[in-house]
Amino acid sequence: MTVRPKKYLGQHFLTDETIAKNIANALTEKGYNDVLEIGPGMGVLTKYLLQKKYKTHVIEIDPESVDYLKVHFLNLANDIIEKDFLKLDVSAYFNQKQIAIIGNFPYNISSQIVFKMLEYRAYIPELCGMFQKEVAQRIAHKEGSKIYGILSVLTQAFYEVSYLFTVPPTVFNPPPKVDSGVLIMTRKDVFTLEVDETLFFRVVKTSFGQRRKTLRNSLKSFNLSDKLREDAIFAKRPEQLSVAQFINLTGKIQNDAI
Repeated sequence: MTVRPKKYLGQHFLTDETIAKNIANALTEKGYNDVLEIGPGMGVLTKYLLQKKYKTHVIEIDPESVDYLKVHFLNLANDIIEKDFLKLDVSAYFNQKQIAIIGNFPYNISSQIVFKMLEYRAYIPELCGMFQKEVAQRIAHKEGSKIYGILSVLTQAFYEVSYLFTVPPTVFNPPPKVDSGVLIMTRKDVFTLEVDETLFFRVVKTSFGQRRKTLRNSLKSFNLSDKLREDAIFAKRPEQLSVAQFINLTGKIQNDAI
């Protein structure tokens, strides 16, 4: 019995055991007792997770994969969540426990998975996953690059991000057309901001929405005072600002509105 990869679900099943083991071993196992794997497929990564001391849960939307897992992983049967991860209330389902996230993520929803992690960051101390290489690099990159953007700033505001290794297309069935990259994101000890977090998200997204413009022009919708608009930071473009500078910028905008 095998599972047929489905294009509409973005499935590319990892076939390399060493890479699967390396991904499982990347988790620090600190600060949590539960791990949730997204999209286990036929369990190439799952089997290494089950060897760890934490409790492994998997979430799978493909009924064929669910049937396969129930047959081949009898000790996992009660921990298979037959849902769409993007629709899962993480805090409610796991009773507000700390839970790490791991997986060979479908490319078409990988960015949404990161945004979901940020939404539930109070409950997700760590995420280790396989992304399209370009997306992985974007999340991990620092300021000063054209690939530095919304995902970079928002993720790095709350998590330490490390790019672990690159994975070639040849170790997947079917092979994707691009390389993949494995990231680990470990939540910072302090994962709240000293500024309005809703405003911070809005400032970052609006800034990069017109990334070729200076902040003085891209942030016009904030109705900033003439005095604040003369601040030197507004002469910069968004990719020139570090995460700390974006937080500082948000504070200035917040105080300007008072």
